[in-house]
Amino acid sequence: MDLTIASMTERIADVQAEIERACHRAGRSPDSVTLVAVSKTHPPEDIATAVRAGLRQFGENRVEEAIPKMAAVAERVDESLAWHMIGHVQSRKARHVTAGFTLLHSLDSVRLAERLSRALAERDGALEVLLEVNVSGEETKHGWDAYYWQERTAARRALWDDVARILALPGLAVRGLMTMAPIVDDPEEARPVFAALRTLRDALANDFPAAAWDHLSMGMTDDYPVAIEEGATLVRIGRAIFGPRLTT
Repeated sequence: MDLTIASMTERIADVQAEIERACHRAGRSPDSVTLVAVSKTHPPEDIATAVRAGLRQFGENRVEEAIPKMAAVAERVDESLAWHMIGHVQSRKARHVTAGFTLLHSLDSVRLAERLSRALAERDGALEVLLEVNVSGEETKHGWDAYYWQERTAARRALWDDVARILALPGLAVRGLMTMAPIVDDPEEARPVFAALRTLRDALANDFPAAAWDHLSMGMTDDYPVAIEEGATLVRIGRAIFGPRLTT
């Protein structure tokens, strides 16, 4: 797709206007929501166009695609950008996430957390992370099992135990939670999933007050207004900005 600065600017304005409307309905400031432009499968040229149109936050799904793309974008623009890793990260690729990314949305196991912590110790750094949880119960989703966590004592205990272990690891700064909602025709069908993530975040914040739990990463192109109404602070928008995902 041939994305011009004019067309990109219009797309971004439309999304930001929708964010503002959703925030108004929820009694929130639009400044409380960060738009993360999901650039997976899209070339560096399109990302550079988005930068020139005003965007600074970008999300990638695969480490092996993101690393060379980040370098290619840096050659094309002078602006300082924030890169988010939003896709599943295999433990053996943990080291690659510890440099260049502002936030990892998809920390989904103690094993990955331990690998990240060890890699960060070697480079004397820190990484902000979100814990990915599965509150919808879909088997295809990554993350900790948090489906009906309030009624399932064993699942709650397992999650709480793992959170305690992760918070004790050096180098990782837990900033909140992330989830992937089911793909549905009516965005309202995703509302219970977003509400469940907010409720879970509040419970964890109560029991682990030493950590920062200020972020909820939830909502994509088809459902982000509902996610914002339920408390999203980070919305991951791809198609509404870049158009359909390109095949790889």
